[in-house]
Amino acid sequence: MHIRPFLLLIFLSFISCGKRDHHPYTFYYWKTKLALDKTEKDILKKAGDPILYTRFFDVDKVDGKFQPIGVITKDKSFETDKQIAPTVFITNRTFLYIKKENIPFLAEKVHQLIQKKTAEYHLKTNNEIQIDCDWTAGTRDDYFTFLKELKRISGKEITCTLRLHQVKDKAQTGIPPVAKVFLMCYSTSSPLENSDKNSILDVNILKSYLSKLEEYPIKKIEVALPIYSWGIVTNHLGKHRLINALSQKDLDNPDFRKISENEIEIQKDGFYFGNFLNKGFKIKIEEISDQQLLDVIHFLDKKIPQYNIIYYQLDSKFVINQNFNLI
Repeated sequence: MHIRPFLLLIFLSFISCGKRDHHPYTFYYWKTKLALDKTEKDILKKAGDPILYTRFFDVDKVDGKFQPIGVITKDKSFETDKQIAPTVFITNRTFLYIKKENIPFLAEKVHQLIQKKTAEYHLKTNNEIQIDCDWTAGTRDDYFTFLKELKRISGKEITCTLRLHQVKDKAQTGIPPVAKVFLMCYSTSSPLENSDKNSILDVNILKSYLSKLEEYPIKKIEVALPIYSWGIVTNHLGKHRLINALSQKDLDNPDFRKISENEIEIQKDGFYFGNFLNKGFKIKIEEISDQQLLDVIHFLDKKIPQYNIIYYQLDSKFVINQNFNLI
């Protein structure tokens, strides 16, 4: 008589503990030449979110003038049913000491170049423009004015990225005038510092920065998560540089001496990964595990009622072995 209710309780408890919120996902596409190989097309087709966030160009200030950098070109292989959300990265220094009358000018030029590339490459865009800028307390007012001007000029929904420090220090950095933000859950520290932490994502650092995320005034928050990797090369003088897309399996080389699971010392001068590296140089691999991503998702589930995930970035080197069904 008592066994069945007990078993039912165990079963219900198991179902409850095993239940996870479903988060539709998509990707950022961050290459200058728009092209998709078969792996990328197959992975993208499985993504539940109908949008692909595609970088169109960067904006920087060069000799006091606004300059588009790395404007996209398109290969015929770039075919997808996803709607394209034009995304533009703007350096923070673009807004340093900007004249008030130049803000509408900049917004107009950004909008015009997006329109030009959309028409030239017959891209099926949605009603959104996303701006990525690591604004600071000193540039916030001019950057926020730019976002308002871009909305006025384009008639589009303007969204923007939100970095961890902009959440923690919101009193200083301000709240952008948008209805939706994209929380960048990576770059928790600089890869060019001597540190034993993973600079792409250190979950403890992320949690400390986002401890009061539920108090952030903008409630429509999407989440950007990292799936990229790199190698940090350190020379004899302790100077660092990055080699993108390296992983631990790249450390299996008879010319390397393993220091730890993710770090080696080069034993012989030569070309490695397209770079000439000297004997004695060290390479430290930083990549992201499934467990790190799950830890972040479980933490954010307590802070944000509902959100989509945008993985950075869509590249066959990064997506081929990923299990996106984790969430």
